[in-house]
Amino acid sequence: MNYDVTIIGGGASGLACAAQLNKSGKNLKICLLDAGDRLGKKLAATGNGQGNISNLEMTAEHFHGGNTALVEKIACGDPYEGAKIFSCLFSADEKGRVYPAGRQASALVDDLMNSLKDSSIDIFTGERVEKIKNSKDGFEVCRSGGQVIKTKIIVLCVGGKAQKQFKTDGSSYALATSLGHTLTPLYPSLVQLKTETSHIKTLKGIRVDCKISAFYGEKLLNAVRGDVIFTDYGVSGNAVFSISSCVADKQGVTLSIEFLPDFSFDEIEKSIALHKKAGYERSELLSGTLHNQVGRAVIKRAGTDSPSIITQTLKNFILPVLGTLGFDYAQVTKGGINMNEVTDELESKLVKNLFFAGEVLDVDGDCGGYNLQWAFTSGQHVANAVLKRI
Repeated sequence: MNYDVTIIGGGASGLACAAQLNKSGKNLKICLLDAGDRLGKKLAATGNGQGNISNLEMTAEHFHGGNTALVEKIACGDPYEGAKIFSCLFSADEKGRVYPAGRQASALVDDLMNSLKDSSIDIFTGERVEKIKNSKDGFEVCRSGGQVIKTKIIVLCVGGKAQKQFKTDGSSYALATSLGHTLTPLYPSLVQLKTETSHIKTLKGIRVDCKISAFYGEKLLNAVRGDVIFTDYGVSGNAVFSISSCVADKQGVTLSIEFLPDFSFDEIEKSIALHKKAGYERSELLSGTLHNQVGRAVIKRAGTDSPSIITQTLKNFILPVLGTLGFDYAQVTKGGINMNEVTDELESKLVKNLFFAGEVLDVDGDCGGYNLQWAFTSGQHVANAVLKRI
């Protein structure tokens, strides 16, 4: 079989690319291949099933990896740019996270599949691509089972190494490296962190709104305000996920948790002093101010009933990082195909008519819709570049 365009990977970026190509009205022969049993499985699970696809604060500071200047050009304009391939309505919550109005991620997959329903795109699921070969008129794509298709243009949207249950185990990077591309080091991102647990053993399952900062020696790596969830291995929650990208590739990082970030040191110290004056037991000096179990853990760690020392501990609760829970628990991959090896159109500088979109590239975003914005906008960006080519 011969195609004009073959998209390898039917996740967010692959579906966005296919949808954009389809709505152009050009009579293109397009093939979409995916190793999973159905398209968009990871997209259907995103945002705790609610579909957090973007963020109102869509700035380059929320992206990491190579060539963030190019990422800014593609993804950081209109925060609703990625949503333009959908026919449903979107709105932002109080934290700026953009969701479909119906708050169902699965409906986004349905929307994209519906847009392809009457198209001439050939879709194959359960199809792992084994190898890509350069040929005289383009490429030969060797599918599982020994079948070969010919195509003029390839778009690699194979994802990364995170969440292998979605058939993204990192093996598909070989399709690019076999053609001469290099891979930057890979680390799990948007992932739970393992920490020392001696001071948080009694806090398992407790969620706290706080500010969390990551330090590498004395260097501040990042600071995020949001939810932290204490676990038996360390910490989880949106704030931890957002900070994990700058932590995962380093050893010797420490976290500083600031409880009650909306209150000044003096306000908290005076409140503790009033409790002390009123005859509260030491372990209850933060009662009504912090969750009782958290308050007791802070006071136990302070080792005193001094309002000043308790407040210092509360404002700077240190947890050394021991590692992450790994790729099986990560939402995205930090690292990927070297961004110095692609053009502004995300075409390979090494192999003509080979394009990349989404997580396969060395781009990862913070928690809060940034990675899906990149997936959708990069997929559309590549589609527009391909349309100019054909």
